[in-house]
Amino acid sequence: MHSAETVAAARESLASRDSVLVAFSGGVDSSVVAALAHDALGDRAVACTAKSETLPREELADAIAVAEEIGIRHEIVEFSELDNPAFVENDGERCYHCRTMRLSKMYETARELDIETVCDGTNASDPGEGHRPGLRAVAELEVYSPLLEHDIDKADVRSIAESYDLSVADKPAMACLSSRIPTGIEVTESRLSRIERAESFVRNWGFEQFRVRDHDGLARIEVGRVELETALDPSFVAAAREKLTELGFEHVTLDLGGYQTGSVSPATDSEPVVENVFDAEYPTGE
Repeated sequence: MHSAETVAAARESLASRDSVLVAFSGGVDSSVVAALAHDALGDRAVACTAKSETLPREELADAIAVAEEIGIRHEIVEFSELDNPAFVENDGERCYHCRTMRLSKMYETARELDIETVCDGTNASDPGEGHRPGLRAVAELEVYSPLLEHDIDKADVRSIAESYDLSVADKPAMACLSSRIPTGIEVTESRLSRIERAESFVRNWGFEQFRVRDHDGLARIEVGRVELETALDPSFVAAAREKLTELGFEHVTLDLGGYQTGSVSPATDSEPVVENVFDAEYPTGE
């Protein structure tokens, strides 16, 4: 676990900067960086959230709320990943294209505000978590990652968040809506919209760790394994089928393996983990 000295060192490294802009999603990682930066620099620290079609409205609301908790100045800027054909194509590098665009918007905003340093919430656990092309964008753009620099991992981050009494200390990991679309299926505004509405429905049923994966007509609901029993309740099953069919899904399924991060990301640079069943011929029997 983190020591007080480690946290102090991270805070001091931020204090040594003239000013910082924190790429701020409102998740626990960027919230801890924002809290440390605000402690270290006061008004010379700014949190910046990039609003786009891939950011759920609930996540934007959470970001606004936690920025208020911290007391840090909060800027909201807008851009669209859908302007980039390479992102829309949704190959194995989608997260690289997304992170490059998002962080470039951060640098643009920092220049407008005359801020010296852009930093993010990459922590020491992130580099070891499988296919993460977005981290390459962080390195290429020379974004400063204080948690990574001071070897603060995910467990440490949650502990620090608790010490700041942040409401997001126990918040489950959240990725952008495009992460619900299997590699090779185009990212479109209509797909992102129906995913967001489907996940809002699941959230309103009280589920905490979940995803609705969009397999081009087939919805695959993943929930945390401890919540699988609830997901098998006939009332939820009936309601989910009715709602997601209404949203435009032809088939609604529940993944009995439970929630798995990155389950539609590529296992290699060219091969999706989950095959698009609509592109294959399967024997259906008589």
